[in-house]
Amino acid sequence: MCGITGWISFDRDLSAERKIVDAMTETMSHRGPDDRDTWVQGPAALGHCRLAVIDLPGGRQPMTAHKSDGSPVVIVYSGETYNHLELRTELVAKGHCFNTDSDTEVVLRGYLEWGEAVAERLNGMAAFAIWDEEFRRLVMIRDRMGIKPLYYHPTPDGVLFGSEPKAILANPLARREVGADGIRELLAFVKTPGHAIWAGMYEIEPGTVVTVDRGGLRRHVYWSLRTRPHVHDRDTSIMQVRTLLEDIVHRQLVSDVPRSILLSGGLDSSAITALAARRLGEAGESVRSFSVDFVGRTENFVADALHAAPDAAFVQDVARRSGTDHRDIVLDSAALADPAVRASVIRARDIPMGMGDLDTSLHLLFKAIREHSTVALSGEAADEVFGGYQAFFDENVRRADTFPWIVRHEDNFGDSRDILAPGVADSLDLDSYLRDGYRTALGEVERLDGERDFEFRMREICYLHLTRFVRILLDRKDRTSMAVGLEVRVPFCDHRLVEYVYNAPWSLKSFDGREKSLLREATADVLPRSVYDRVKSPYPATQDPRYVSALQDQAKDLLSAPAHPVFDLVDRRRLRRIANHEAPRITRAHRHGLERTLDLAVWLDIYAPTLTL
Repeated sequence: MCGITGWISFDRDLSAERKIVDAMTETMSHRGPDDRDTWVQGPAALGHCRLAVIDLPGGRQPMTAHKSDGSPVVIVYSGETYNHLELRTELVAKGHCFNTDSDTEVVLRGYLEWGEAVAERLNGMAAFAIWDEEFRRLVMIRDRMGIKPLYYHPTPDGVLFGSEPKAILANPLARREVGADGIRELLAFVKTPGHAIWAGMYEIEPGTVVTVDRGGLRRHVYWSLRTRPHVHDRDTSIMQVRTLLEDIVHRQLVSDVPRSILLSGGLDSSAITALAARRLGEAGESVRSFSVDFVGRTENFVADALHAAPDAAFVQDVARRSGTDHRDIVLDSAALADPAVRASVIRARDIPMGMGDLDTSLHLLFKAIREHSTVALSGEAADEVFGGYQAFFDENVRRADTFPWIVRHEDNFGDSRDILAPGVADSLDLDSYLRDGYRTALGEVERLDGERDFEFRMREICYLHLTRFVRILLDRKDRTSMAVGLEVRVPFCDHRLVEYVYNAPWSLKSFDGREKSLLREATADVLPRSVYDRVKSPYPATQDPRYVSALQDQAKDLLSAPAHPVFDLVDRRRLRRIANHEAPRITRAHRHGLERTLDLAVWLDIYAPTLTL
């Protein structure tokens, strides 16, 4: 995995702007600590920071190839192409000669052969940009599910781009400004396709090619989630899911650096762990696995609406069954509430998502794993693909005229608007923003001929999770992992699996009345019985009251600075009431309000954005 950036300016020679190009590239150093370089020629400047995973000595970037007329084609690439060996064989048969064993060169020479249609041939997670000197054109491509991020910012004579907004913001042409829609996006807990929060900046949508030349900017969608008939019965569907998973895991275990598995003891990560252990065991290797836990969580655990039991026992069952080399990363409340860790997460994400210890614990987990591994496989996205959330079975959610997770989020964490200053919520009108986004999303869902109303409604809910909600989680996982130079792979986002399961009817996805029926049965023979029987449990959050007390103390410090710009958004009086509550009386909604406020304050301190309501 890597970090990429660049600047195309058709009206100038960017060789005179190397200092700015270097500054943009430097912002990506956390994503690529192993190497860094730039390529500048005329109107084009490309920067790359490399995390070496495949072909350690040979995959340096920016990488250049030449057309028959001698004109250069230059790529900066972030990601992994899991079918690069098959594509290499095909390209060699067509007469291409390779200088490295890297997947980057396969993508580059694939572009020479197929143009931007190379995107349709890739199996993997990737975001990359190619400068084609012959046509004086930049081509930017993002993978189908949006696993790897890529942003761009049009300018009067070209474009800026980068793996993260911070690369673009390092160029003086980009303004550190967030308008009303950007603030709405921050507070609404939804990820609108193409929205980048920052004014003038956009996110390249998953499955999309963006080209920029003298004639302007054009977008082309090469993949989207389409509705097709599902022709297999239950047994065949289960077998097909297993076949796909075995192939996906096999491909995603390929690495020239140490790899591991993120193991939570849930069905998703346990399935990946078990399949990886079986595959590596055939080669005489064992799997290294890691899980996150909190000091005293098992001993002092209190069941709630989201978590019926702590993860530890299930993790150990899987580790024993699959014979993994397992390690628990145990975190304490002081580390989770540490303002320095919060600041690291905000810098990693460039925006304040207000997810509190869910973000800080993930960041600390990845930091600990990076001491042992460079690559980790994750069970992320299985809930969205197979229907794993309680929301899929909640009649209130099924009837609700809004995004499913909004209903559940407000039930569990309260309304995000409660912390807002008087007048801000009315000015933002989040209800209308969500309603418009929801209507747009539903308008994209295709209905099968003869599809019953209930099945179509469940298709809509699946589509919303796969095209809106999962992108929040993928962005979170990419940023918090790449902040410490760890590449996280997500097997459940393989587009073949996503397409296949999306089109299985809900009656098949939940044939036993439970969540993720297809996945459970497809991997039943490799799972401990405890995991097979376990009910879905989300990513853990600390229950230590000292964590909330620390947040309250930080809120009191913030209240002692009445001129802080966070109070342009946050209700000072409500924050004071929460900060002065006795810790045992703090509700989830209170805690979420503290976390969101502190995240906003740190973001305003670090980025000093101009806010336009």
